[in-house]
Amino acid sequence: MENKIEQAIALREGGHHKESLKMLLTLSKEFSSSKLLYQIAVTYDKLGKETLAIPYYKNAIKQGLDDATLSNAFLGLGSSFRTIGEYDLAKKTLKQAIKQFPRDHSLKVFYAMTLYNLKEFKEAIQLTLTLLAKTSQDENIRHYARAIEYYATNLDKKYK
Repeated sequence: MENKIEQAIALREGGHHKESLKMLLTLSKEFSSSKLLYQIAVTYDKLGKETLAIPYYKNAIKQGLDDATLSNAFLGLGSSFRTIGEYDLAKKTLKQAIKQFPRDHSLKVFYAMTLYNLKEFKEAIQLTLTLLAKTSQDENIRHYARAIEYYATNLDKKYK
């Protein structure tokens, strides 16, 4: 089974999404594993079929994944919820993931997008600016990192 999953992943990475999905779905009739469910979800996601990806992400998470894959599964699930307009579910999912994986900045980026969709603009920009200041390798951003982090939480403050 592992070998066939790897073949399906290689197909997907080669741009053959439909063939990959077909192989994974055929495998799922014979076997069940969280890794297989996760790969089906990712493939549906790549095909732009987020609604179909969601139950596979949920089941993969429920069955248990290694930490790196789990973090990616939470991101995929939260992102899928966001793209279909289920912003509250996206927020809840991504918030839970950030709590579990606080060093995964990609989760925070998708959370900021979700906050934007929920019209929580101040929180979205605060998070985005803080991430930019903490993670940018750009020397100009690095030079102003302390100021950016300060202003991120004081956007409405006026100085006279």
